[in-house]
Amino acid sequence: MESTGNVLILGSNGQIGIELILKLREMYGNDYVIASDIKDAPDIITDHGPFEFVDVLNKDSLDFIFKKYQPTQVYHLAALLSAVGEQNPKLAWDINIQGLLNVLDVCRRYDVQKVYWPSSIAVFGPNSPKVDTPQYCPMDPTTVYGISKMTGERLCEYYFLKYGLDIRSLRYPGIISYKSMPGGGTTDYAVHIFHEAKKTGKYESFINGDTNLPMMYMDDAIRATIEIMEAPAENIKIRSSYNLAGISFNPEDLAKEIRNHIPDFEITYKPDSRQEIAASWPESIRDTRATEDWGWELRSDLKHIVADMLKNV
Repeated sequence: MESTGNVLILGSNGQIGIELILKLREMYGNDYVIASDIKDAPDIITDHGPFEFVDVLNKDSLDFIFKKYQPTQVYHLAALLSAVGEQNPKLAWDINIQGLLNVLDVCRRYDVQKVYWPSSIAVFGPNSPKVDTPQYCPMDPTTVYGISKMTGERLCEYYFLKYGLDIRSLRYPGIISYKSMPGGGTTDYAVHIFHEAKKTGKYESFINGDTNLPMMYMDDAIRATIEIMEAPAENIKIRSSYNLAGISFNPEDLAKEIRNHIPDFEITYKPDSRQEIAASWPESIRDTRATEDWGWELRSDLKHIVADMLKNV
């Protein structure tokens, strides 16, 4: 597939960004997909296509890269995640909200055709339905990350309604991957556990064994992201953010499946501040609107995820 123009990824060094760049470069060609972040990128990114240092809080920095590359599509991934955000709420708010506003404004000025911005199940809170959480329901997030994502959803819908900016978004569940490490989220245990299982045969979980959370394999997350961006604009009927369900499981479920491959694997529990965050989130998500509107379909189940992770970490 050939790109009709340049594709810019802001915040490209994160767990999703690295794998998204690799897939987009495979689709559009290395030269047409520009990676950018505030820190150095890994060689797998810089050796095979353009990379630029960009701070989304610096409007001059943004203006420079947009003027240089004139992107037709922008994926804005720069953010501070849930657990890290609680350690520095002011910085999390600045990056997640002021950064988003800066990006939306520069996208308007340069007539960007399509914008992608990720939301999260963190927008839900204690008064949201815990099981089969629907697209529309009470949202009372208890973390600055969740509050910023809820605010970001409203801003994205506003910029679509007010200015016609074609913004698309998904509420990601926890993401599991082996090519890149997570960046300080509450669901990171579901990646760390595989590395420790292979290295030591044991893992100490920072959330309780019976805490169910929605999770998704990176392959599905990347495919969903590209599919919503490739869908015709008239099919995107939700301009805040679409629910994305994945599969729901808890650390005990995960440990049990790992033992099918590593029989002596041991898991212990030492809940920390992330347990409180996890307890405020849904146990399962309903994503029927994504299926109805643009044909979303999940492919990876827990058995496949565990086997593939243990093969590749």
